[in-house]
Amino acid sequence: MRSVLGLIMGGGRGSRLYPLTKLRAKPAVPLAGKYRLIDIPISNCLHADIDKIAILTQFNSVSLHRHIQRTYSRDMFTEGWVQILAAEQTPSSTGWYQGTADAVRQQLLEIEAARTEYVLILAGDHLYNMDYRAFVKYHVDSGADITMAVQPVSAEMAPALGILKRSSDGEIVNFTEKPQPTALPDLESLPDSDRPYLASMGIYVFRTDLLFEVLKSSGDDFGNDIIPKALPDYRVMGHVYDGYWADIGTIRRFYEVNLQMALPNRPFDFYVPGRPIYSRARFLPATEVYGARIEDALMADGCRVADAEISHAVIGLRSQIASRTRIRDSVLMGADYYETEADRDENRRRGRPDIGIGQGAVIEGAIIDKNARIGRDVRIRHLTDRPDSETDNWVARDGLVVIPKDSVIGDDTVI
Repeated sequence: MRSVLGLIMGGGRGSRLYPLTKLRAKPAVPLAGKYRLIDIPISNCLHADIDKIAILTQFNSVSLHRHIQRTYSRDMFTEGWVQILAAEQTPSSTGWYQGTADAVRQQLLEIEAARTEYVLILAGDHLYNMDYRAFVKYHVDSGADITMAVQPVSAEMAPALGILKRSSDGEIVNFTEKPQPTALPDLESLPDSDRPYLASMGIYVFRTDLLFEVLKSSGDDFGNDIIPKALPDYRVMGHVYDGYWADIGTIRRFYEVNLQMALPNRPFDFYVPGRPIYSRARFLPATEVYGARIEDALMADGCRVADAEISHAVIGLRSQIASRTRIRDSVLMGADYYETEADRDENRRRGRPDIGIGQGAVIEGAIIDKNARIGRDVRIRHLTDRPDSETDNWVARDGLVVIPKDSVIGDDTVI
């Protein structure tokens, strides 16, 4: 595995995750109370002994760079590294990354300098726990030029994904991006299954020399351009991954996946012995809970919870939840810091609530981003038919209310 370079796509604007991506890159979006999305592929790489890892970044990347620098610094006795490959102007390239393939194309000199035999291309906004060793071994043993990670999906999901047809020996013979329902019968790979179609996960292994070769052709995206063009001339294999996998690309999907993690029968387990999800080490006290009723919740470190009622929720780092509050079906990301008494005095002088959730607040079906100030007796409730809209302090997306980072919601507000 030391001959493999892990190359993680840092994402573009992440407009479907707005406003969570208003001030941060998509892979820097918090996950499950204490992680960031980027922690998932990096942790999978480290567990597979891939010690050369590069993240291609471009948009709103400061917080992502800061997290990687603080979390994944390697000591001087370690051969590998975790580094940033940011979009930049050079004599041969003056533009932004135009897609996944174009981003890799613009960094070929750095990829060559890594001196690895294989390149493993990964997404920075997926949640899964894959053994990359098995993936790369399948690539080598099958004599593949390119290998894609694929997952069985149902007929209902297939039209929204890149669907491929595999031969009996695993070679991909057809690939269709977002096929029409009428084309699906010809794309079945597992006809006797309730999930008869194989979808691309956007994860690839290339021989490094072949990667250089295929990127000479036009096309900015691997799924739309490079892979379909490669099928006639190269041996492209499909490695089936049948574990949990979630593409966290929209506000609704972010909300659903986070709340799945708060259930007793959650589909993804952060508690696998020997395979922790790594993140930034924070020296926070244990969470304090006094007189609260909590059911089906994830509670991160450093929180203070008074006599609240919390049900089916994710409570992020340093969350401050006052008395008589009700929180249900919601994701709270917490805070980046604790306020001092002087801070609180200044807030009161200015008529601003403290960071956290104020007394008597009711929050249902919402996402509360970091450092938000929710005042006393605020009411935030989910409306299934609420149209998408945006105000100075809150945003409606996919029927959910999202309170952006650092927003202030005054006392007695009803949303």
